[in-house]
This record gives sequence, C-alpha cells and structure tokens, in this order.
Amino acid sequence: MENSSSTISCPSTPRWNSERPFLTGQFHQDTKTTSRFAEAKGLSVDSLSLGSTTAIGCYDAAVQELIVIDDLLSVLVGIEGRYISIKRVRGKEDKFSFQVDASMDLALQELSKRIFPLCESFMLINQFVESRSQFSNGLVNHAFAAALRALLLLLSHLNEWVPCIVFDSRITRPWWHNSNTSFDLEDSPYKACGSTPMMGSMQALSIVIQKASANNFVGSEVLNLLQSQAKAMAGDNAVRSLLEKMAQCASNAYLSILERWVYDGVIDDPYGEFFIAENKTLQKESLTQDYDAKYWRQRYSLKDGIPSFLANIAGTILMTGKYLNVMRECGHHVQVPVSENSKLMSFGTNHHYLECIKSAYDFASGELLNLIKEKYDLLGKLRSIKHYLLLDQGDFLVHFMDIAKDELTKKLDDISVAKLQSLLDLALRTTAAAADPFHEDLTCCVETSSLLKRLGTLDSENSRTVPGGNDLEEPVNVTGLETFSLSYKVRWPLSIVISRKALAKYQLIFRFLFHCKHVDRQLCGAWQVHQGIRTLKMRGTAISRSSLLCRSMLKFINSLLHYLTFEVLEPNWHVMHNRLQTAKSIDEVIQHHDFFLDKCLRECLLLLPELLKKVEKLKSLCLQYAAATQWLISSSIDIPSLEESSDGSNVSEKTKQSKSRSPSHALKLSSSNTNVTDSILKFEKEFNTELQRLGPILSSSSQTEPYLTHLAQCILGVGNEQ
Repeated sequence: MENSSSTISCPSTPRWNSERPFLTGQFHQDTKTTSRFAEAKGLSVDSLSLGSTTAIGCYDAAVQELIVIDDLLSVLVGIEGRYISIKRVRGKEDKFSFQVDASMDLALQELSKRIFPLCESFMLINQFVESRSQFSNGLVNHAFAAALRALLLLLSHLNEWVPCIVFDSRITRPWWHNSNTSFDLEDSPYKACGSTPMMGSMQALSIVIQKASANNFVGSEVLNLLQSQAKAMAGDNAVRSLLEKMAQCASNAYLSILERWVYDGVIDDPYGEFFIAENKTLQKESLTQDYDAKYWRQRYSLKDGIPSFLANIAGTILMTGKYLNVMRECGHHVQVPVSENSKLMSFGTNHHYLECIKSAYDFASGELLNLIKEKYDLLGKLRSIKHYLLLDQGDFLVHFMDIAKDELTKKLDDISVAKLQSLLDLALRTTAAAADPFHEDLTCCVETSSLLKRLGTLDSENSRTVPGGNDLEEPVNVTGLETFSLSYKVRWPLSIVISRKALAKYQLIFRFLFHCKHVDRQLCGAWQVHQGIRTLKMRGTAISRSSLLCRSMLKFINSLLHYLTFEVLEPNWHVMHNRLQTAKSIDEVIQHHDFFLDKCLRECLLLLPELLKKVEKLKSLCLQYAAATQWLISSSIDIPSLEESSDGSNVSEKTKQSKSRSPSHALKLSSSNTNVTDSILKFEKEFNTELQRLGPILSSSSQTEPYLTHLAQCILGVGNEQ
C-alpha cells in the first residue's frame, strides 16, 4: 500500500495565499510590472535598469563595486537589484538566470557571476520552504521546511560578508564569523556549515530539494533522501554533517508519531506519513467467522516507504503497537514506561532508538502474554478443546453416541441440530466432563458435506488445496455419522490464537476420530454377535472365518486409533504445551499452535489423499461387514441382533435358548445358507485386497514420512495374519 496524501483530509490554506503572491515571498519570480510597462512602450527590458535610469558604467570602478555589493546583498535574499535582474528560465521551474548591466566593469561582472549559483540556491530553497509549508505536504516536510527557514534566517544575517570576501581579499575571516551578528553558531543546529564554504552547503541542499520537489516526496521518502545524500557526501564532513542535521530536524515529527505508536499503541498520523496503516473496517468480532483471520494480519499492516533507519526493526515496531491495541480492546489499559532516556528524539549512530524500541516491544509482549495466559487461561481453554475435539476424555462421547444413535443415522435433511445439542448437553452433565469449567462452550453442528469432500477444499479459502483432494470419493449415502462435528465458543482475545481456521482444523481431526470410533463400535457389535455363538461348534465353517475376519478388522481399526491418539496427538500436544510455556510473545504462541495443528493434520493422514482413500475404503468395508454380519448370522442361527444385545437380560435369555438347541441343528442352518458363506468370503477377499494395497503405500511413504513407520508395521501385521 503506497502512501497517498490525496486520501488524507487536510486543512486548506486561504485562497488569497495563492492569488496574492506578494504575501508569499514569490513576487521576485514574476515579471516586474515596470518591465511590462517598458515593453508596452517599446523599450528593451535589457536596456532598462531597475530602479535607475543611469547605466552603472557611468560610475567609477570604486563606486561600481559598492553598488554591485548592494545589489548582490539584495539578490542573495531573492530581491532584484538596480543593475542585477532575476529571470526564470522558461519551462524550468527550478532554474533562474541572472542578468547584469552590460556596462558594468568586466572584473566586477566575473566576480558577481561567482556568487550567482549561491543566489540561485538560496532562491530554490526559499521557494521549497514556501511550497512545502502547505498542510497537504505532511509533518516531515513541515519540519524540513522549518529547518530550512531557520537556516535562511541565519544566512540572511551572514550573507553580507559573502560579497566582501569575494571583492576584498584582505578579509580573512570565514563567512560564518561575523562579530556583528547576534547568532551563536556554536549553539545553532547549523554549526556544521562553519567548516565548509557556503557555496558547497547551499548547493548540496539545492540538490536535495530539487529531487524532493521533482518526485513530490513526503514522509519517509524525504528522510531517506536526506540520509542517502548525507552518505553520498561522506568525503565532505561539513556538508555531510549539515545534511544529517537537516535529517535530524525533519525526523523529529516522524519520531513523535513513532513514539506514540510504540509507547501508547496509537497512530497519531494526520497526513498518512507513518509506515503502519490501520484498516478500521476489520473488527475483532470477525475472528470467530473469518477463516483467514484478517483482523490479526491486516488490521495493522506495513506500508511501502519505510525509513531506512527503521527498515530492520519495522516488524518489531508493528508488533509492539498491535500488542498494546489488543490490551486496550480487552479493557486492560497499559502504557509502556517512558523515561527521559527512552524518548525517541534522534536516530544517531549510537542506535539508542533501537534499544528503546526493543524495550517497548519486550514490555508489550510480556504484558499481553501474561494477560492471555493468566486472566483468560489460554492453556486451560486449549486443554478443554483437547478433551472434546481430540477425544482426550471420551466417556462423554460414548454416552452421547448411545443416546443420539437414532438421530445420527438419519439423512442430513432430517437431522435436528437442536435435539443433538440437547443430547450433547445431557451427556456432558452426566459424565466426567461436568467438572470442566469450559464444558458449556461446547456445541455441536452438522456439516453439509462429508469429511472427504471437505478435505478436497480444505484451504480453498486460503489459496491452497490438498494435493489430490479432488480425487477423494464422496460416500453415496451421507448421514449424520459422516457429517456430525463439535464446535467451540471462543471469545476475544483467545480468538487470536484459536481462530476460525484453527478451529476448523480441530473439527477435521475430530470428524476423522469420531468416524473411526463409530466403525470401532460397529465392529465391537459384530464381535459380540460372534461371541454369542462361541459355544457352538463352528470350526471349519464360514462363521469361523467370519470371526477371524472380524478380529482382523478390529485390530486394524484399533491400530489406527492407537496410532492417531497415542503416537500423533499426545506426543505433539506435549511438545506444543512445552513450547507455549516458554513462548515470549503471542505471535510465537500462534506459530506453535498452528504448527501443532498442521503437523497433526498431516500425521493423521488427512493431508495424504492417497493413504486416506485407502483407509476410508477399509473403514467402509468394515461398516458394510458389521451391518451384514449382524443380520446374516442372526437370521441364520437365530441369535440376538446388536440392538437386542445392548440389553444384558435379553442376551442372557437368547443365549440360553441357543444353548438349548443341538449343535448339529445350528451347523445345519449355517451350512445350508450359502448367502452367508458367499458374503463372508467376499468381505474377506475385499478386505485383504485393500489391506495388501495399503501395505506398500505405507511402506514407501514411511521412508519420506517417518511417523508412518509404526502404523505400517501394525497394518502389515494385520495383513500377515490373514
């Protein structure tokens, strides 16, 4: 973002300030009225002596010398003399020509021309001072113009010696040692001029103001120009010192803006010169809805045109003010302690200003971090999210899945989110989760798409998609079991760390874990069915093969859950927790938290589409098998279904009835039902095939992703048991 003064509302100067140039000191640049009269009468302007009708050549050389000195004194302050005229070069606003009476002594003409460059520099500087004193040019230009005006005022008392030095070689005192002046150059900020001829100093300033005017520099651009020119004049200590003093004077206004920002967190920048921009349209409430967290990244941002002496510390300056603003938004008013030694009044070579900024940053960062950790209990909030969204304490989830089973098996359009929320609240109040002080912030929601489809557009809002995500297949029948998710109410200022994007990543991990838990429950139900017929002689039949297949599926899903929880989430959580304890700023906290989530997403296979597709296929087979097994075996051998098995009394009663039948009768029923045998063999073949395809992928991936090594061993172990 470039700084544009046109977007800043500035006070306007009175119209007569431009309509009546005699009041602005610009009158010497216009054609004299007498010259227009002379031209109207047919007279030559060159032949007309201003203020005199007698040519200077009529006087003796001594008298001419006195007259020329008097004219030069006038020209030095921008006023035409009697025999020296000032004209603007046509088409060039920063060029002037000086004409002398042709009858003037040739020696005097040559000596006068030696002073004309100094006169031109004086007029250019005076013109710059007049033009840059307008409101729209900003505080830095105002300060620079004020410094130049003070320099011109000082020189106006000293320039009477310049002609004398030129014309009288007996005067040996330098031009800055005038005993008649009341100015003490040793106490003046321009004492650097005292070690160089006036000509070099004024020409150096002329070059600066010409560049500034041509490029319409404002703010930091003026400071950078002064510093670069000072470095370019490193061989001339006096001129370099003068330019550095000018840069120092011009930077005072800028440093006052900087001081207000790093000590109070306020941008007091009426002309838009500061290198930090504020976007007032972004409010802190947007953090809970905005996936990109624009408030934290764009509410305050760096602009173009950072002063060169602040370029290496611009990020620290930005963060310092941001931290102070967050505390103000929290109603926690704090101000960086300021002493006389910590005021930003200069940017000299001692780099004291850098130490002041670093101290302000350390104070603001520490105060904000303590506020979020102590008053708003950030770590406690993260632990609570871990309990629920990462299933750290899953007893509430077991109870919830039991009482919400009917609602979760419905299609998306038939699900009542309000009913699910009521059931969730009931599960929270009747389990160990009731002891969590933040359990009331937990809510539930039903997404509009399955996990696979959501992963395909994981970071589409952030201009990044999961590689191969578009190839993930969408389940045919999507129910609440595939779309159910938990959400969490996060309030300011914790929403800075737990942003909408971070919460979305937690939800993706939860949905994957939740569905794995669902598959595990269904397989456990199928395993209970098999356990109900253990007393029957099923060795060598399809039922025994089904029991082995069910055990393999259970080991697969349990190995996956063990890997996700004990080898991914828990270790990464402890690493993040330790890092948060030693973090020095809120930005480090955000960095560690985001790194934890990204690492968990990847290690949980959610960012590895090839592996994820295979795992989802295996889970789908497990669900199909569990549903088919419960029905086929129950109908073939007449044992209770999974729904009935949830009641312990019914299981006991049905089991006794099964035991009352002869084993030969049960075997006859099982062998006569070819559908059961074919279905079990089909499931066994498909499961083993998918498992064998997953093994090589895991083995090859574990070479580049070492965290997959143990999962590969477990998965391959399941396949070897078949």
